Amino acid sequence: MTLAHLDDLDAIELPDGFVWRPVRRRFGIQAFGVNAYSPGATGQVVEEHTEETYGHEELYVVLRGRVRFTVGDDEHELRAGQLVFLRDPSLRRSAVALSDDAAVLAVGGRAGEPHEVSAWETLYVAMPAITAGDWDTAIAIHQETLAERPDDAQLLFNLACMEARGGRRDDALRHLQRAVELDPACAGAAATDADFDTIRDDPGFPR
Repeated sequence: MTLAHLDDLDAIELPDGFVWRPVRRRFGIQAFGVNAYSPGATGQVVEEHTEETYGHEELYVVLRGRVRFTVGDDEHELRAGQLVFLRDPSLRRSAVALSDDAAVLAVGGRAGEPHEVSAWETLYVAMPAITAGDWDTAIAIHQETLAERPDDAQLLFNLACMEARGGRRDDALRHLQRAVELDPACAGAAATDADFDTIRDDPGFPR
């Protein structure tokens, strides 16, 4: 058994303006995705998104404070102890804090399938290093996860982004090429991603 208080977890403020607290990573949970969120500079608690990419069902639990959820065209003001479940991954959802102490727990996963940790989680962990321009640390964080999941196209793509920004041209090209092999859609994403501006003129850059 492992115990922790919400406020003891790492608090990583993300560019979208909310604070991510890595619950799953803190406890090493493998069976399901679970993280907590609180407001950052913009007051956002849950970024506007759908779960179509991953096909996840999601349950949100308001741990404290007051939060306004927007689900599709509907708005709902929720208080501590209230829950909202979204079965349909295509529903667009977001939430903003109505009190400074707001905190929301999010639990998600694909119905009927073993849980797979999403690549965005590693990107979030690396965000403080990315913001500081510490590319060596950001790269090391991605390499650690990639050692466990060497054929994850999104992880490879994100690692290539970090390497391109950090001046590791050959590594960036190699990992981007592998990402495109695994998921051809990565070539289209790379074509417009400013992270790759320094290597886009290379003959090995995926077209």
